Amino acid sequence: MAPAGGLAATHRAIDAVWRIESARIIATVARMVRDVGVAEELAQDALVSALEQWPKQGLPDNAGAWLTAAAKNRALDWLRRSQMLARKHEEIGRELEALGEPMVPPPDEGADDEIGDDLLRLVFVACHPVLSREARVALTLRLLGGLTVDEIARAFLVPEPTIAQRIVRAKRTLAEARVPFEVPRRDELAQRLASVLEVIYLVFNEGYAATAGDHWMRPALCEEAMRLGRILAGLVPREPEVHGLLALMEIQASRAAARLGPSGEPILLLEQNRARWDRLLIGRGLAGLQRVDALGGELGPYALQAAIAACHARAAVAAETDWVRIAALYDALSQRAPSPIVELNRAVALSMAYGAATGLALADTLLAEPALKGYHLLPAVRGDLLDKLGRKDEARAEFERAASLTRNGREQALLLERARRCGEA
Repeated sequence: MAPAGGLAATHRAIDAVWRIESARIIATVARMVRDVGVAEELAQDALVSALEQWPKQGLPDNAGAWLTAAAKNRALDWLRRSQMLARKHEEIGRELEALGEPMVPPPDEGADDEIGDDLLRLVFVACHPVLSREARVALTLRLLGGLTVDEIARAFLVPEPTIAQRIVRAKRTLAEARVPFEVPRRDELAQRLASVLEVIYLVFNEGYAATAGDHWMRPALCEEAMRLGRILAGLVPREPEVHGLLALMEIQASRAAARLGPSGEPILLLEQNRARWDRLLIGRGLAGLQRVDALGGELGPYALQAAIAACHARAAVAAETDWVRIAALYDALSQRAPSPIVELNRAVALSMAYGAATGLALADTLLAEPALKGYHLLPAVRGDLLDKLGRKDEARAEFERAASLTRNGREQALLLERARRCGEA
């Protein structure tokens, strides 16, 4: 038995390996058993074996291959116990032979040659449109991010039992719907890929601007979303929107250090110290946009948003921002992917390019929009534009309304402070 300090170090190493390798292991096993829920259980069994054996025997040279082989052998045992192997012996044999691997892999076998394909299949299963948005997010973070139920619950400020139920129901839904463990056919790929990208961006946005709680940002979720984006970009390198989304996330994440004050208070974009922006992340994002351009074709919604973010990134100070170009890009985005939120952002861009009155005119057309009825940023934007136009009493009322609608404590304090300043003017 390893000493206490060594045992703790081994457990930390196992946790790190699991976070990196779990998605690939589950993907490999899911191809064999055709059930994501069962695959996760069998992968967890392999993890339990590692927790039992590695502290005694030491970490293997290739920890990921050890876990993969252990999980695959458990999958074969499961197939035998459930008598599926006897009834489907020829079918399974043909599938495994086609994939270029023996029927019974030896315990020390490494990862599959087609692991990228397996992982891509798992991405599309976890983000299948048959699931609700909330279920897709929870299942993706669980299967692809390797996060525990508790970690997901804490990240989204949702009770742990709620997240656990979402994941259980999601796996049951996938099984009952007989969702195939495969990459969609070409005629379905664009629609399904859009669902995958949406889930990844939902995770990122919750980290970038938390909807509730006492912290404005949750950097771990941003990091997880970017990690998933990089995996996806490696799996489907010729899909422009994948690179567009990754570029968007990297450029936005570059501002993280400048978005919070000493006490964790929000600092708005135009007030940030741009010297604190991460130039490495900006460089990666701009390189991603170059890959989008190289692939050709019309820019998609994520690439357009990345191009908007790039305009901010290229401006050394806020005054140098090319707002006319940003407004033009928002015009293109509103044509490509129209939505009330895009229109609200376009109103801000128009106000910066052509004056607050122009932006307010567009923002006012959104007041009757049902989708924005409880959206705090509509009154926040109107408050800002009214403030710039000198209509202080109206601006104060809008900031107070925005503060009453947000569930984020930091953002609420910022809005109330702006309302107070309007009241004193």
